[in-house]
Amino acid sequence: MEILLLQDVPGIGKKNDLLVVGDGFALNCLLPDRRALVATPTVRRRYAEEIKRRAEEKQLEMALRSSTAGKVAGKELTFRRKITKTGKLYAAITEKHIADALAEQLQVQADASAIVLPEHIKSTGSFEATLKAGEFEQKFNVKVEAEK
Repeated sequence: MEILLLQDVPGIGKKNDLLVVGDGFALNCLLPDRRALVATPTVRRRYAEEIKRRAEEKQLEMALRSSTAGKVAGKELTFRRKITKTGKLYAAITEKHIADALAEQLQVQADASAIVLPEHIKSTGSFEATLKAGEFEQKFNVKVEAEK
């Protein structure tokens, strides 16, 4: 069923998005709570300006995401941390640490939820991380060195 969202719905879309969702979801959740309208020709005409504005915002967001993902292509983040005698880090490097380092070292603003690590980094060496920006995914390297 094609609907027009009247408010932001997390995980689904933003206000004034035209979306195709399952009939059950629309009939049981979105329509009774007045979070959406069925996208009939009358509704489309009435909300035409808002729909057009939202489509332009989406294009701008897509361009911004692709440029963000492009900024980390082939780049490497470097961390210097204290290690134990066995070569392990005292504290693991998480997605939050990487997001902070992206902002500091590469001037790329990314949310910690947009960074994917197979597991937290707990030793020295070179590791691969992925930055997800919308449909775009870009891999980059994370290098961990011992602090002297």
